Amino acid sequence: MIDFGIITVSDTRTKETDKSGQYIQNAMTEAGNTFIQKYIVKDDSQQIVDAYNKLLVSSCKIILVNGGTGIARRDVTIDTLEPKFIKIIPGFGEYFRQISIEEIGLKALVSGATAGITDSDQICYLLPGSTNACKTALERIILPDIDHLIKEITK
Repeated sequence: MIDFGIITVSDTRTKETDKSGQYIQNAMTEAGNTFIQKYIVKDDSQQIVDAYNKLLVSSCKIILVNGGTGIARRDVTIDTLEPKFIKIIPGFGEYFRQISIEEIGLKALVSGATAGITDSDQICYLLPGSTNACKTALERIILPDIDHLIKEITK
């Protein structure tokens, strides 16, 4: 079992309307992982960093952030969190966009989805806010490879 936390980045979502965050929580716990905490924050760099910093000092080994990864001016998740990673996992974003093209076409190319390692040796995934995109990422990439990645960062 792996401890995980969630950050939903959205100007409009609430606890009741956060379908992507709820999907992530359900999928991860159904796979046998342990939910620690979820934060819902605005598309605001300071709010994102505050939630991220709280999860950095938690028992989480996986941080799943959804929302704010597009190309709109208000989408600041990538610009805010990627510089905080000590290592980027470039293959995650590359493969995510590749398989997303199969599902939604070239619209997938505007996704900034990425992943990296935090300075607390956690894996942080930056996912689009779409529930379907979160489902694709979890079912086709994250869950099948989660144990391998955890072993790699704890060597």
